[in-house]
Order: sequence, then C-alpha cells, then structure tokens
Amino acid sequence: MLILIPLLPLLGFAINGIGFRKVPKSLVGIIGSGVALGAFIISILAWNSFNGTPQVVKIFDWISIGTLNIPFSFQIDQLSLLMLMIVTGVGSLIHIYSIGYMHHDEGFGKFFAFLNLFLFFMLLLVMGSNYVVMFIGWEGVGLCSYLLIGFWNKVTNYNNAARKAFIMNRIGDLGFLLGIFMIISTFGSVEYTEVFAKAANGSFAVNDAVMVTITMLLFVGAMGKSAQIPLYTWLPDAMAGPTPVSALIHAATMVTAGIYMVIRSNVLYSLAPSTLALVGGIGLATALMAASIGLFQNDIKKVLAYSTVSQLGYMFLALGVGAYASAMFHVMTHAFFKALLFLGAGSVIHAMSDEQDIRNMGGLRKHLPVTFWTFVVGTVAIAGIFPLSGFFSKDEILAHVFEHNKLMWGLGILGAVMTAFYMFRLLFVTFFGEFRGTHEQAHHLHESPITMTLPLMVLAVLSAVGGLMNVPHVLGGSNWLSHFMEPLFAQAKQANPALFAGGHLDHSTEYMLMGVSVGVAIGAILVAYNLFISKKTVPAADKDVTGVAKVLQNKYYVDELYESVFVNPMRKLSDVLHSFGEFLIDLVVNGTGRLVQWLSGQARLVQTGETGFYVFAMVLGILAIMAWNFLLK
Repeated sequence: MLILIPLLPLLGFAINGIGFRKVPKSLVGIIGSGVALGAFIISILAWNSFNGTPQVVKIFDWISIGTLNIPFSFQIDQLSLLMLMIVTGVGSLIHIYSIGYMHHDEGFGKFFAFLNLFLFFMLLLVMGSNYVVMFIGWEGVGLCSYLLIGFWNKVTNYNNAARKAFIMNRIGDLGFLLGIFMIISTFGSVEYTEVFAKAANGSFAVNDAVMVTITMLLFVGAMGKSAQIPLYTWLPDAMAGPTPVSALIHAATMVTAGIYMVIRSNVLYSLAPSTLALVGGIGLATALMAASIGLFQNDIKKVLAYSTVSQLGYMFLALGVGAYASAMFHVMTHAFFKALLFLGAGSVIHAMSDEQDIRNMGGLRKHLPVTFWTFVVGTVAIAGIFPLSGFFSKDEILAHVFEHNKLMWGLGILGAVMTAFYMFRLLFVTFFGEFRGTHEQAHHLHESPITMTLPLMVLAVLSAVGGLMNVPHVLGGSNWLSHFMEPLFAQAKQANPALFAGGHLDHSTEYMLMGVSVGVAIGAILVAYNLFISKKTVPAADKDVTGVAKVLQNKYYVDELYESVFVNPMRKLSDVLHSFGEFLIDLVVNGTGRLVQWLSGQARLVQTGETGFYVFAMVLGILAIMAWNFLLK
C-alpha cells in the first residue's frame, strides 16, 4: 500500500487539474482534502506496521547504464516515517483550511490541484531510497512553489516573487545536482544503503577532500531550499501566495527539505566536520539576521516569514553540532506551531478583508476568539515557554550548542530573546488595544468558518503537547524521539566516533540552561507587554522610522544589494547580447538575401534571347568538357 501514499495526491491533482472548471467546488474540496487524508491514514498504518528494520520497496527498474543501476524505489525507516506523518498530517489540515479560505476564489479547483501536486512531490522527496528519486521530488516542490506563490498571477509583484523563488532555488539545486554527480563517481551508486555503507567502512578519513566537497555541494542545495544566507531572500517574498501556501510550503514541508537531506546524509556529514562547522555558522548567522529583521516588520505574514528563516537557522545550528535528532525534533514542533501561526494570520487577513499591516488592526481578540486563543498557543510555543512544544525542542538544541561552543550558545540565546519579543509584539499589536482599521472593516469583522478554525484548534493542541515526544531525562522523560531515531546514526558513529563522544551535561547545568532560556524569553515578553499594552505603542509609519530601525525594516538592504550586484548587471549584459544577437542575425540573414539577389541579377544577363549567342555558348561548353576529359587522362 506504500505506493498509494504519493499516488493518492497525484490522483487528486489529475481529477481537479483536468476538471477544475467542471467539478463543483464542494466536490473539489472533498477530493483535494480526501486524498491528503487518505495518504495520512496509510502513513499511520505504515507507522504501526514498522518493526524497526528499514525496508526498501522497489517500484520498478528505472535507469541502468553499465554498472550504475538506479531503481525507482522507496525507503521506509524512522526518518521517512516521521516526515510522512508531518507532511501528510499537517498537509491534510491545511487542505481542509483551504476549503474555507479559498472558497470564493475563481481558481479554487486549480488551487487544490496544485496543492495535491505539491504533496505528491514532497512525498517522493521523503520516501525515495536514493538521491535521484529525492531530486525528482526536490525539483517538483520547486516547480509547485512557483505555481502556488504566483497563483494570483494577474498581479505583477506576485509573479516576480514566484520567479525569484524559482531562480534562487535553481542556484541551490545546481550545487545539489553536482553533489549527486560526485556521489555517483565516488561510490558508483546513489542508493542510500550502498552509499552510506561504503562511506562508513573506513575507506575515507575524517575531513577527506572528497567527503568535504560532496557535503559542501549538497549543502548549497539545502541553503536554497531551506532559505539560508545567502539564498534566503526568496522566502519572505513568497508570502505573495495565498496564506495556506505559506503554511504548507514555508512552514511545514518544502523549507524543511534541506534539513531532511542533511539528516538523511548524516554519515557523509559526520565524515566532514569542517562542513558541519560551516553549516552551524551559517545557521546561526541566518537565525540572528532574520530574527533582527523580524523586530521591525509590520506585515503580519512577513513577520512570520522571517521567523521561519530564523527557526530554520536554529535547525541548521543543531545539525552543525551533530545534533541530528534535535534538529528533526525542532522540524516537527516548528511544523505544528508555525503552520498554526500562518493559518491564524490567514484567519485575521480573511476577517480584515485582505489587510495585512498590523498597524491597521488591534482589538481583534473580541471578534476572533478562536483565532486569538490558538494564536496565543502558537506564539507561546515559538517563544520557547515551558511546557509548550517549542520549549523542549529549542532548549535541546541550545543544550547541544552549549556543549559545543559557549559563544554560539550565547548568540543562540540572543536569537531566542528577539524571537520572543517580535512574536509577542505581533500578538499584542494585532489582538489588543483599540481597533485601528476602517469602519467598513470593523463592520465585517467575524470569526472564520469551521473549516478554518478546526485545523487551528488541532494544530494548537499539537503545538501544546508536541514537545512530549522528546522530554529529557532531567524532566522525568525518556527522550523517546532520540531513541527512536538512534539507529539512523549507527553508521555515522562508526565512521566518526569522535563527533558523538561529547560528555553529557549534568542536571544542574541543564536546569541552569533551561532557566536562562525561559527567563530571557519572559523578559522579552515583559518588554513587549510594557511597550504595546501598558504604553499602547503602535509601530511608527514607514516615513517616521530612522536609524538602525530603518535598516532592519528595510531588511539590511540585501535585496537592493543583490539587485545592484547581480540582477542589474545581468539585465544589462542580456540587453547587450540581445542587441548584438539582433545585429548578427540581421547581418547574416539580410546579407545572404542581398548576395543571392545580386548574383541572380548578374546571372539573368546570360539570357540574351539571341540564337547565335546560345550556339556559341554551347560550343564553348563542349570544348570545356573535352578539355576537362583530356586533362583527367
């Protein structure tokens, strides 16, 4: 039945995609959500039947060139099962939410077709048993993100955002593709089981040049897909798409593909600690940069977008210190609370007649009680407050970072402070105080329909209790998730035992780290409360922002830098090549035409119309033929 997991969303895409103009809206929603739920149910059955031994299921023989055989096959193990539960579970809730959110859109059927196609490719990505099947899913979700971000394609800015996402992902994908080519040339295979077994058998020294090159190239792909410096600017712009797209692609699934790929390749990365150092450094830099930008954003979705970039940075920070299971834990909890926050933002935008500037909101908790309380749960979770899910996953990452490097831990804490502040700033400005919108908006304020609020409530529960999957021993837990994932890292420990040889923190240190983490977050919340509740401060108008705040509000002018350094020179070069190409083509084509015209004009003069001239020409021809034959002899 495993083949049905990706096949059901593909079937939904075929039905809604072909018949989106004829299938009734009610049926479109049922089909689109039903196939996602069906995939989720089969994933649960696969989870229940898993006995701890990884299984490779061959679907068909695909590519065979000499000694290289690449089957189209799936691998079911601890990592793919966890990703299946996230992708199909959260994906199903977002499909259901979309029924209410997109109900009045004229492209309703097309939207569900694209959502189903995205789910199909994401499932291929996480289920594939080799890098080539992963790459199909990898490219497929890139295509679907382009289609979904630019879904409202009558707006030029939305098309530009879609194109930007597509191009920046292609830059990363080139690195990923080169990494796959190097894996083929090095190991003679792309199957995970074969590649990792050969890597772990002692043939490669730690920081071997080949391993470092392969992992660096793969990480370039991860930087593009998971929005890390310098390939991160596409993700905030991707908020141009409908809000369910933001929740599905940019919270729970596509952007975590890079983290999944690094965890899947843990044997290769464990043999390249120098690459891991780069991964951790870029992750930390991204986490801090995106969090600082989030402090002064006023678009409700842009705040969440930079929050996503920042949280992805924390996941890469965990990978950089070899805490693969902790990174996966944060992937799961982040999927819950970030999907909740995006869908909550969508509910607010729906109620506010498409208004997204939080400065024009305020006092919404009275009108949107379900949205408000679920949004509170998501905000407290992402701020890392005990006992919600974000506390456990973030604290686990910071504990591993503390073991590895105290300075990196301190910077990680700084990022956590900024996260708590900008998220509660968002909560207080949006839901508290007096309503600052128009009279017409106030008149139409209402809670969202059940198709939108039900997914919010389910995600709120998951955001609250999701951390229980990996409660540490110091708090009386069993670290269930870490033990469940442990077999995935056996070969990595065999290949580089030193990476996993770090000592465990004593209980007093762990309590101290937890206390500091929660304490600084609560401090940031109190500062936000004082500013936006007690003093009733409203973020300033754009024209009144100056100094550092203006730099942060304008995102460090990175987009403008890319525009001047890369985009404009490329456009000018294209214009030059276009002009030169036009000149060259005109020269060749028009020159050929004029040459033929001149030759034909000269040749026609031979036709004089006089019989004597023709006889004379014939005699000359006979003499020429005779002379030619005589010379040949």
